Amino acid sequence: MRVVVTGGAGFIGSHLVDYLMGQGYHVTVIDNLSSYTIRNIEHWIGHDSFRFVKSDLKEYTAKWVEALKGADAVFHYAANPEVKVSTINPRKHFEENVLATFNVLEACRLNNVKYLVFASSSTVYGDATQIPTPEDHPLKPISIYGASKAACEILASTYARLYGLKVLILRYANIIGPRLKHGVIYDFIQKLKKNPYKLEILGDGTQKKSYLYITDAIDATLSTFNKLIKHDKHVLIYNVGNNDWVSVREIADIIVETMGLTNVEYIYKPITPDGRGWPGDVKLMLLDITRIVKDTGWKPKMASLQAVRETTKALVEELHNK
Repeated sequence: MRVVVTGGAGFIGSHLVDYLMGQGYHVTVIDNLSSYTIRNIEHWIGHDSFRFVKSDLKEYTAKWVEALKGADAVFHYAANPEVKVSTINPRKHFEENVLATFNVLEACRLNNVKYLVFASSSTVYGDATQIPTPEDHPLKPISIYGASKAACEILASTYARLYGLKVLILRYANIIGPRLKHGVIYDFIQKLKKNPYKLEILGDGTQKKSYLYITDAIDATLSTFNKLIKHDKHVLIYNVGNNDWVSVREIADIIVETMGLTNVEYIYKPITPDGRGWPGDVKLMLLDITRIVKDTGWKPKMASLQAVRETTKALVEELHNK
């Protein structure tokens, strides 16, 4: 099978590329390298089944559109993942998430691509009234990032109905692991490297969310993709998360312990009365993964706490070796 991975040099994208190449797929990566470097996929450059196209999806140009010719599937993982950015620069999320996704959908239509896998997010639910949150919960995002992902879901689903494209929408929880360069774990490690005595924590530390290790996320992605290929429906939607969750305070404790630090002072900086870290920050997130378990048999192998520990170890080592 010939596949295209947008954002393939990024965190989830590069791990997905590693898996697909290992399984014998022909893989084309499209990435503008704005967030990550070529280092994540450089070990595949020169391989007969691999191609890299440096291009910006915000600009609908032949350079990358033609890369979809002959492709069976597009895994669309290019996006700006920083929820906080959307509070101060919402246009960035419109352009890098909504506009880029529209361009990818058009390229899929014009090149007769059969399948699209779209990396959505748990943030589409906003402050869920049902926890764990199932896929049929109303979409009420509270951030521009979440709104951009919800808009992309609607666009992709409409393309499926109009043009016959088969679409898989994956609403990921917090995916973590080696190569990660954003989010609370990366942020805490960077802060403690600069000052091992004090740690600024955005929010009151009681925020609780589900974390899934990258290998589990990739397993879920391919399990559901295989389901899409065999299924007669044109749109499949799955939550991809863990069975448990962990608080920001617990994450801080794990990182401090892993880094071998003691007597670290936590400085909490909530900006809302209920202790959120920034406008649009979902305070409680735990996805209901009943559907994906029932339909595919997939289950996470690593709990949230273990995923945080393993990610911390990997990132501390990566940052030490830089």
